[in-house]
Amino acid sequence: MRRNAVEPFLARDAATAEGPRVDKWLWAARFFKSRSLATAAIHAGHVRLNGQPPKPAQSLRLGDTLDVALGPTRWTIVTRALDTRRGPAAEAQRLYEETSESRARRDALRENLRMAPAPGSGLKGRPTKKARRLIHRFNESR
Repeated sequence: MRRNAVEPFLARDAATAEGPRVDKWLWAARFFKSRSLATAAIHAGHVRLNGQPPKPAQSLRLGDTLDVALGPTRWTIVTRALDTRRGPAAEAQRLYEETSESRARRDALRENLRMAPAPGSGLKGRPTKKARRLIHRFNESR
């Protein structure tokens, strides 16, 4: 029988439960593909713990608020379970709860990106001979 890793920290001793390192938890919650990427994001200031910049080895507690910036997307999440084992995505989503403001902000960003695609996103492959000549003319005229 497989032990559920989320169970031990759910509600019991919420105020005193010392949890895993911030970088390890972000990796287990599948926000980053590796712990070193999580550590680099923390050092770069893309992660905030309860409004303050954390250190990668700082311990998480239940109910802590994390602000995670991944490119243009910003997540605001509340920790609901503490685990250091990286499991399936469905299990990782049980480790946190996203705030309603964060979800609305991400939905608005997704809609804006869908309505206004990035310039050049329609270009595929190498330029044609005609396009290459236009590029050379443009570059030489400057």
